Amino acid sequence: LSEVGRYKLNQRIGIKTPSDPEHRVLRKEDLIATIKEIIKLNNNPDLVGDDIDHLGNRRVRSLGELLQNKFRVGLTRMIRMIKDRMSTLDVYTLAPVQLINARPLMAAIKEFFTSSQLSQFMDQDNPLSELEHKRRLSAMGPGGLARERAGFEVRDVHPSHYGRICPIETPEGPNIGLVVHLATYARINPYGFIETPYRKVKAGRITKEIVYMDASEEEKYNIAHAGVELEKGSRIKDKRVEARIHGEPGIVEREKVDFMDVSPYQCISVATALIPFVEHDDSNRALMGSNMQKQAVPLVKPEAPLIGTGIERKAALDSGQVMIAKASGIVKEIDASRVVFSSKGAKKTHYFNNFLRSNEYTCIHQRPVVKRGQRIGKDGVIADSSSTQGGELSLGQNLLVAFMSWSGANFEDAIVLSEKLVRDDRFSSVHIEEFSCDVRDTKLGPEITTPDIPNVGEDRLKDLDEEGIVRIGAEVGPDDILVGKISPKGETDLTAEERLLRAIFGDKARDIKDTSLRLSHGKRGRVVGIKIFSRDKGDKLAPGVIKTIQVEIAQFRKVMVGDKLAGRHGNKGVISKILPDQDMPYLADGTPIDIVLNPLGVASRMNLGQILETHLGWAAKILGYRTYSPPFSGVTEAEIKGELRKAGLPESGKVVLYDGRTGESFIQPVTVGYIYIMKLNHLVEDKIHMRSIGPYSLITQQPLGGKAQFGGQRFGEMEVWALEGYGAAHTLQEMLTIKSDDVIGRANTYDSIIKGRPIQNPHIPSSFNVLLSEIKSLGFSIEPVKLEKEKTCLSKKIKK
Repeated sequence: LSEVGRYKLNQRIGIKTPSDPEHRVLRKEDLIATIKEIIKLNNNPDLVGDDIDHLGNRRVRSLGELLQNKFRVGLTRMIRMIKDRMSTLDVYTLAPVQLINARPLMAAIKEFFTSSQLSQFMDQDNPLSELEHKRRLSAMGPGGLARERAGFEVRDVHPSHYGRICPIETPEGPNIGLVVHLATYARINPYGFIETPYRKVKAGRITKEIVYMDASEEEKYNIAHAGVELEKGSRIKDKRVEARIHGEPGIVEREKVDFMDVSPYQCISVATALIPFVEHDDSNRALMGSNMQKQAVPLVKPEAPLIGTGIERKAALDSGQVMIAKASGIVKEIDASRVVFSSKGAKKTHYFNNFLRSNEYTCIHQRPVVKRGQRIGKDGVIADSSSTQGGELSLGQNLLVAFMSWSGANFEDAIVLSEKLVRDDRFSSVHIEEFSCDVRDTKLGPEITTPDIPNVGEDRLKDLDEEGIVRIGAEVGPDDILVGKISPKGETDLTAEERLLRAIFGDKARDIKDTSLRLSHGKRGRVVGIKIFSRDKGDKLAPGVIKTIQVEIAQFRKVMVGDKLAGRHGNKGVISKILPDQDMPYLADGTPIDIVLNPLGVASRMNLGQILETHLGWAAKILGYRTYSPPFSGVTEAEIKGELRKAGLPESGKVVLYDGRTGESFIQPVTVGYIYIMKLNHLVEDKIHMRSIGPYSLITQQPLGGKAQFGGQRFGEMEVWALEGYGAAHTLQEMLTIKSDDVIGRANTYDSIIKGRPIQNPHIPSSFNVLLSEIKSLGFSIEPVKLEKEKTCLSKKIKK
């Protein structure tokens, strides 16, 4: 038995065997107690067996344990190899070097880190996604479940998840319930069981003592929730309170309460705890809100939310992207790249991360928030990161919103945006991509980087240096050369005339071909960094590679039609129109609205948190403060009405709006306020794609599919029916022949378009030949017969 095995066995059968190595075997006492337990279960029909999905019976296997298992596999292989060699080699002349080869061990560890399902590329969209990826738990992987075989029971929320695993934050697809996240205060004990903290309660009074308990331990006590009202700071106010009585919900006298939750957001994860008024949202939308916050793109001008939950600062600091002071001290020097900090007489220099590329091609950039001579306390913020403001997580922007329809432009979750947001760079972001080029040593000789590339015009080479590498600061677009590179080409079979000419004018023995690194289709930006790795400098490169050149290209992207925006309540949408300020609906004082959302997106989705956020946000903006509304114990409806009154706004939160195009007021009052909106990493610039001519599939001769292959759009069976339904015969014929796999027809059509002639009739599509080949492969001899003779006969008959 392992240490955990002994612990669980003792707990289940109620014995107290020590867990030292000599007792970690199955003993007589264990077998007797186990048989007694089984007899007891058989004799008493009311007793239920163990619940396999209970967190007392499920443990977390950490990295150390998984790596240890791989290490053991590698060592076993190594031992086997040593034994084999000992039996084959001569014992007297044997040296340890001949016996021991560490390669199997290295291979096992390398395999774990490179190809294991649980070894993942860190999600670095923003600080929150990084933090939550590190807190992720998976039921899959080696020794775990397969998503195809996992049933509903495993995926379901279990009562023992409370305070340990978030019931809301999980992916939406096939992994739902299998990939989960740790709750805010959860920790993992040495045995791998998840624990959550509780405050000790004695005789109805809450003490300062905090106790961590696992799921099995917790079921021995009565535990009240964090929303219980207190009097005089520590005594429970009501005589009877709602509590979990030995794991079951119920009502109990305050004197019988043993423990109490430490926080209202104890049961949810960090991402869910960042949603204000989450208690007013449907769980499906809260799930989307939690997941979409992790997709928010870091903006150039981050803005902290007007309505937060109080966990924003902690989330930002714990993500590790914000620079904080490890001890109190004074700022001696500061600029955009570094800070010199004096603490207890010792000077320390900290360098900021400037325009670093993240794994998701977003930008990590630290901005100093302190001044020279400023005194900073321990854990004080020195520099903000890409998605933080003043040390608080800031994933989006506070926008003036109106919930109304606008001429059908916000139908089906579409969003209408004001041009002012584009002009002020409220949703602008920097994206950095890396392109790499290997210079190899080929059989015919080494490749060379050079600006002297055959058959390329001078204007295309203007930004290349003497090495053929693009200069930093150059603006580049699709098909521009980033690294000029030529490769030797094999000797072609020369004719007698060519041989004679070469003999007279000098021997150009080998031809060269252009293998330059070019910017792929649809990409653009400015070169911001170049890294050169070469064997001469001692860099480790792949076999056959002389040097590697990496070019970083940054792009400044403003928000545009087709980008995806979302709030924190699962209220997502795509921008359909960006209107001039003067056309946006405006308030009585002339202030134009920033964003128009569809009111039909609220009622059926049941995410009313966005409406409460809108009302409170407007009051907070006018009264000039930022507020926190923690989940499950936040601001009440009555308090929001009071704040609206204080701000001189109607209690309903609705006002009359005026149409910017006509100046007339809209018929009904409209809900207006401030809402927090994020730009998600689903940008139209990465998805938009168009093609006229391009690559074709070898077998079917049809265009390839997808943006990566520079492919076309699929015109499927149902699309054919649509054109048939409209009787669009010629369009349909074009789709199925010259625009698809009629090789001769498409060449003739291209020729006709270039020369300005009428387009010729289509020919036989290649798919017909593929069908013939398929039939022939079945053993049928089949030949297409032309009907030209019959046509001529018919025409003769008509003439007669």
